[in-house]
Order: sequence, then structure tokens, then C-alpha cells
Amino acid sequence: MAKGIFKRGNVYWLRYAGLDGSMIRESANTSKFKEAEALLFERKKLIHEGKQPEPVKKIVNYTFKQLADQYLTWAERQRSFRSKRGFILQLVEAFGNIPVRRFNTMMLEQFQTERMAKGNKPATVNRLLATIKHMFTKAVQWEMVEDFAFKKVRQVKLLQENNRRLRYLPQEECQALLNNCDSHLYPIVVTALNTGCRKAEILSLKWENVDLKHGFILLDTTKNGERREIPINTTLKSVLQSVKRRLDVPYVFFDHAGKSYNDVRRSFNTACRKAGIKDFHFHDLRHTFASHLVMAGVDITSVKELLGHKTLTMTLRYAHLAPSHKVRAVDLLDNAINQKSTAQKLHSQENR
Repeated sequence: MAKGIFKRGNVYWLRYAGLDGSMIRESANTSKFKEAEALLFERKKLIHEGKQPEPVKKIVNYTFKQLADQYLTWAERQRSFRSKRGFILQLVEAFGNIPVRRFNTMMLEQFQTERMAKGNKPATVNRLLATIKHMFTKAVQWEMVEDFAFKKVRQVKLLQENNRRLRYLPQEECQALLNNCDSHLYPIVVTALNTGCRKAEILSLKWENVDLKHGFILLDTTKNGERREIPINTTLKSVLQSVKRRLDVPYVFFDHAGKSYNDVRRSFNTACRKAGIKDFHFHDLRHTFASHLVMAGVDITSVKELLGHKTLTMTLRYAHLAPSHKVRAVDLLDNAINQKSTAQKLHSQENR
């Protein structure tokens, strides 16, 4: 046992001299010797610097459910609250009554394995893990758990994802999907196909962000935290003008109670089934928007700006849909070389 560290039951305690020379005894609130040793080192360092260290506060043994309740209240301010709320509820179902200080690396790695065995994709499992990691970050800040528990959670690695999936609808299937949409779903799908907006951006869209007179939608709460201006084409303008508005409801799309939709997954899946469209998700409407732009000859930089990507990396997944660009590029080079060659020949003839 190192000098200045002793044990009471399963918990280590520290003993050191304060600034005034009086002996201080405090609990390290841990059963790990290395953690107690590190804390003692920090205490002595502060004394050496002329600072009186504050004793470690005793933390209540909170459950994961109690942490989740606090985190849900805090997360309402985030742009991604809709999707994050679903992840938190799934995590509560799995870990609800477990004390947060009992979380460890093995527990979460087993959770990853179980979710994969149930058919969850790596991306879905990673979103759950990212959520729980941030919950523990806030838990340490809120003094709901000691730092050693957070360190164990942080050690869990994300799964490797396959982000190469690119599913989009040809023109015929786009029309088939629209023909089978319910009345409330139809304008939402039209908006997605003609703007490339994410589902959360569409479902939370307010009339104050729609300028039909000048023809654009201004998104100031995007996933990337940046403002994005999206032009409104003729088709979308006609549909938005036909949407029923209520003076007491700020949202463009809302349910019978006047609230924005939490999700439209059920009605969207029904429309896909009726249209005979398989393996297609709402987010694929965004891929459809981008794919048709590229195939129509729109440059990749403009597509990037419309989608709101921070870098070209994500947008380049659509580049293979524009082989004509490569042909035009080679033709331009060919013309440039031929013109240069012709000029050289004329110059040679004049000098003869």
C-alpha cells in the first residue's frame, strides 16, 4: 500500500497534509487502487501549487433510467432530437434499471453483438453506441457517475459501416410511389423528391422558412448546423400552395391534432408495398433527388450544396451516374489539343 492510501471496507481513502499543515482524510470513492493513487497525486500537486483541493463529492447510485430522463430533457435543444429520442428509449429498454457506475466495456460489446444478431445494421448499432457514449459524457459533467465508468464506456469501438448503399428510384417508380401515397403523405414525398431534404428537416419544416414568392426554402437548423437555401421548383410550388394551412399551426405538415409528425414510416412502407417497390427507405428519396440531378448533368459541386454536405466525399458517391461528364471532358481535351496542333501547323507554314 502506497503512503497516504488506506482502505475502509472495499473503498480506498486518501490521507495528505493540507495547505495549513493539517491532516486531511477523504474517500476516493473507488475500489480501484490505481484510481485512488492517481487522485492522491492530483491532490498533492494542487497543494504544491498553493491550491486547496476540493473533496470528491459522494455520488448517488443513479440508474440508467434516471440518467436517460435527465438526458431526454437536455436533448430537446438538439437538432437531432427526433431520432435521438428513439435511440434513448431503446437503450432504456435494454439497460433501464442497471446502475450507471456498473457499466463496463464487456457489457456494451455484448450489447453490440446482440443487436447485430437481431438483424440491426452496423450503422444502427453505432448510433446507439454514440448516444450512450454522449450520455455518459453528460453524466460525468452532471456528477451522476464517476469518471472511471465513462472511461470503460469510451473504450468500446464503433463497428465498421458499409456506407456504399445507393438506392434510388427511376422516373417510373417515382410516379408509382406518388400514385400510392395517402393524402397526408403525398406532399411530404413530393417535397423530399424535389428538395433532397432529410426526413427530420421536412417533418419539422415551418411556413416561416418557406418563401413561395421568391421560390426558396431556408433551412437554418440542418444536421450540419449550417443554413441551407433550397430552390422551389414549379412542381413543389404547386403542391405547397395546395397544402391546407392553419393559423394556429406553424408547421407545413401536421397531424389532426395540429402537431408535426414524429414519423411517417408506416404510411410510407404501405405506399411502397402498393407500388411494388422493395428495399426502399424514406432516406432513399434523398438519394433519388441527388441521382437524378447528376444524371441530368448538374455539376457535383451544385449537388453538394443542395444536399448540404460539408465536403465532396459524400457527394462523390453519385459521380458514377454521370459518365457523360467524362466523355465531355475528354472531348474538350481533344479539341484543345487539335486546336493547338492546327495553330502550330499554320505558324510553321507562315515561317516557310
